[in-house]
Amino acid sequence: MGLYAALQPGPFQTYLLSETLRRGWRKSLPMALAPLVSDLPPVLLTLLVLSRVPVSFLNGLRIAGGLLMLYLARGAYKAFTKEAIDSQTIGESPAKSLFSAAAINLLSPSVYLFWTTIGAPIVLEGWQISPLHGLAFIIGMYSVFIPALAALIILFGQTGKLPAKAQKWIGYGLTLLLAGLGLYQIWYGINAFIG
Repeated sequence: MGLYAALQPGPFQTYLLSETLRRGWRKSLPMALAPLVSDLPPVLLTLLVLSRVPVSFLNGLRIAGGLLMLYLARGAYKAFTKEAIDSQTIGESPAKSLFSAAAINLLSPSVYLFWTTIGAPIVLEGWQISPLHGLAFIIGMYSVFIPALAALIILFGQTGKLPAKAQKWIGYGLTLLLAGLGLYQIWYGINAFIG
């Protein structure tokens, strides 16, 4: 489950790869820890409330996440222009990047959907045997998920060896993907409210 979560394409992974291309893998590596910060509220919420989370909450979350992705895509686009690269990459703190990654993950409905439909039922089933069984799933999942994210960042960081023009086009592609995912999230959330 942890490996699947790390390799599943989505807004969080797109943001990680975009930041890795822009900042390099060493400065982006702390962002692999973002799920440890951002997943706690969804995990607790779904474990405590499980089936009582209204669909409208997830749809509202989807719209908010889409708006955040558009905002981050705008920043990424600016960052991949020559002028912005020179001025923005200097002085950015790893804490700010970790916070941005955690925010995009927290506002992604996929975290809530995973824990509502797959994660929480497995944890609760294990918990009925013993609390250790329930916690074993969480510990096992994150002990694979976090290192897999770190490996993804390091692997994608090797694109820094590509020519500057190629890096720029990859960055634009990731920015476009992030904006597209943001628009899709907003469209899906609004469509769900209307329909």
